[in-house]
Amino acid sequence: MARASEGAALIPPDAPKPSLAERIRDGVRKEIGTQGLRWRLWAPVAFGAGAAVYFALKQEPPVQPLVVAAGIATGLWLWARRHGWGRAATLPLMLLACLALGLAAAKLRTDRVTAPIAPAFEAPVTLEAWVMDVDSPGERGHRVVLAPVWIRGLTPEATPVRLRATVRGDPPIPGTPVRLFAILNPPPPPASPGAYDFGRNAFYQRLGGTAFALSDTRPADLSSPPWPVRLTMAVNAVRFGLARRIVDRLGTRTGGIAAAMTTGHETWIAREDLDAMRDSGLAHILSISGLHMAIVGGFAFFSVRLGVAAWPWLALRVSGKKIAAVAGLVAVWSYLVLSGAPAPAQRAAITASVAFAAILLDRQAITMQALAVAAMVVLILQPEAIVTPGFQMSFAATAALVALAEVWPPRIRELSVPWPIAALQNARHWLTLAVMASLVAGAATGPFAVQHFNRAAMYGLVANLLTSPIADFVMMPALALGVLLEPVGLGGPFLWGAGQGVDAMLAVGHWTARLPGAVRTIASAPDYVLPIAFLGVLILCLWRGRMRWLGLPFACAVLVWPRAPTPTVWIGDAGTNAAFSAGDQAVVVRPGVRTFASDLWSRRRGLTAVPRPVEGWTCERYGCAPGGEAAPVALWWGTRAPDEGALADLCRSAPLVAVRAEIAALPAACADRLVLDGVDFARGGAVELWRTRSGWRAVWTADVRGQRPWSPGPSGSGE
Repeated sequence: MARASEGAALIPPDAPKPSLAERIRDGVRKEIGTQGLRWRLWAPVAFGAGAAVYFALKQEPPVQPLVVAAGIATGLWLWARRHGWGRAATLPLMLLACLALGLAAAKLRTDRVTAPIAPAFEAPVTLEAWVMDVDSPGERGHRVVLAPVWIRGLTPEATPVRLRATVRGDPPIPGTPVRLFAILNPPPPPASPGAYDFGRNAFYQRLGGTAFALSDTRPADLSSPPWPVRLTMAVNAVRFGLARRIVDRLGTRTGGIAAAMTTGHETWIAREDLDAMRDSGLAHILSISGLHMAIVGGFAFFSVRLGVAAWPWLALRVSGKKIAAVAGLVAVWSYLVLSGAPAPAQRAAITASVAFAAILLDRQAITMQALAVAAMVVLILQPEAIVTPGFQMSFAATAALVALAEVWPPRIRELSVPWPIAALQNARHWLTLAVMASLVAGAATGPFAVQHFNRAAMYGLVANLLTSPIADFVMMPALALGVLLEPVGLGGPFLWGAGQGVDAMLAVGHWTARLPGAVRTIASAPDYVLPIAFLGVLILCLWRGRMRWLGLPFACAVLVWPRAPTPTVWIGDAGTNAAFSAGDQAVVVRPGVRTFASDLWSRRRGLTAVPRPVEGWTCERYGCAPGGEAAPVALWWGTRAPDEGALADLCRSAPLVAVRAEIAALPAACADRLVLDGVDFARGGAVELWRTRSGWRAVWTADVRGQRPWSPGPSGSGE
C-alpha cells in the first residue's frame, strides 16, 4: 500500500478551493512576474507619449518648465534606483521620466528647427534660388525644392530656408540657379479640422513656403552658395541623373517605378499606375522605407557572408557574420544617401543599423529590445515622427512581426527526407509564414491606415502575397546590382531584370485594383481614438502572456468606434471651394479646383466626392448658386467682393453663403442667412458646418490646430 513520505504536505479533499477572484489575482501576479526586462520596452512608448502630448497642445509651451520637469523626473527615477527601491516604485518613475523627457525633447527640437515662414503675398513675386532637389510631382505640375537667395519684398532674415515650387515644363536639375515669377504662400494648413497637418510636416523639414510659377523657369546669376548646400546639390544631381538613366533604359512607365524605388524620385510615375498601386495596397513599395532598407541591407549581409564562407582561408580567420554586418551597414547608409534621405528612410536606416550593431556586439539582431532602442533613437532625433503615419505604421508592423517571431514554434527539421518532399515542406512553410506575416502586419497597420488614409484595400493581402517574392528576390536585388554596376556600363542586364519585376508588379496591382469592391472608404474616428488603438497594438505586441489579448478590443477601437455626425457643409481654407453631404456622397461645388483638399475631406468623412449637377445651379465666372435652395451653400470665389445685388441673389439661393473677399455690409436679403467672408477664412481657415434646429454649428481648422510655430498667428512664426 502506497504511503505518503514523511513531511509531505497533503491537501485534504475537503480543503476549500481558491475562488475565481483569487485565481485571477494569482494569474495576474504570475504574468507580471514573468515580464522581467520587458518593462524596459515601455520606455520609448512613454517617451513618444510625451512628444504626442506636446503636439496635441493648442498653445506653445515655454521651454524652461519642460526642461526642469524632465530633469526633476529623471533625477527622482535615478535616485530611486540607486537606493534600491523595488520595481513597483521605479517603473512608474521611469515612465514618468520618459514622458517628461519626450515633452522636453519635442519642444527643444521645435526651437532648433524654427525658421522663417513666408507670408501670403497679395501679388506674385520674383525670386532667385538654387534648385536643391526634384520633388514628387503635384496635381498642377512638377515640383522642386529651392534654397531661396532673394525674394522681392522680404529681408534676408525673413527669407525662408527652403521652398517647394511648382514649375512649368520639365523640372530643372539640382544645382541650377533659377529665377521665378511666382505666387508665394505659406505651407498649406490642414484641409479640414483635424486632418493631417501638412504645414507642421513642412515646418520640421524647414520648408517655409510654397511657390507656383506663373512663367517659365529662367537662369539666374547667383554667387556660390555655402559648401553644405553645394554638397547637397551635387549629391542630388547624381541621384536625379541616375534616375533619368534608369528611365532611359527601361522606358518611362517601368523606369519611373524603378527610379522611385531607387532614388525616391516619383517624377515619371503615371497617375493611373499610382492609383492602381494605392487601390491594390501596394503603394508602400513605392516609398523608400523599412521594406527597402531591409531588402538592401539583408541582400548585402547574406551576399558578403556567403562570399566569406566560400573562401575557406578567410572564413577561418575572420568572423564572416560581423564582416557581413559591416557590409549591411554600408549598404543601408549608402542607400539612404541615394534615396535623398526622406524621413521614413532615415527611420528605417536607424532601425536597420541597430540590428546590425547588435550583430557586431554579439547580440541577437531582431528582438523587441533592439526595436525599442531603434524607436527611442528615432524619437530622440525626430520627436515629430510620433504624429506621422509612416512612423506609426512602420513600428507597429515591425513590432507585430517581432512578436509573431517570438511565439512562432521552431521548425522541426527531419533527417533523410527525399528532396521532392523536402521541397514541398519548404514551400508550405514559406507560404504559411508569408500569409501570417502579411496578416499580422496588415492587422497592426490597419487602424492607422483607416484613420489617416480612409482607404481599405480589400485585396491587399492577395496583392502583397503575389508581389512579395518579386520585390524581395527580383526587383530590389536586381536594382541594387544594376545601380552598383551602372557607372561601369554593366548594369543593363540587372536593370532589365528589375524592369521585368516592375512590370509583373504593375500587372498584379492593376488586376487587383479592378476587382469588384477593391477599395472601401471608411470615415476617420474621433482624434482621441487612435491613441487608444495604438496602445492596444502595443499591449498585444509587448506584453508576454495571455493578458496580451486584453489589448485586442483597444486595438480595434478605430474600426468599431461610433463616428460623429457627418458635417452638412465643408468650405476650403480660402473660401475658394465647398462641398456638401448628400447621403454617402460629397457634392463638390467647384469640381477640378483644389481637388486634393475636397477629396481628402470627403474620404475623411467616409463620403465619395462627386461633381455638382449642371442642372439646378446658376454659375458665373466668380460664383455659383443653387436654384430654390436645392443645396445648403452658395459660393463666391472672386478676389473682389460681389456687388449688393449679386450678394443678395446668393443669399436668396442658399441658407449658407461663403464669400472669398471681405464684405463691407450685408443687404437685407442676407438677414437670416449665415454669411462667411474673407475675414473669417483668414482667421479660421477651412471650416466644417452642421445645420441644427437652432442654427449652424461651425468647427474651424485654426481652432483645432491652435497657435503653434507652424501655424499663422500671433504666437507662430507665420505671422
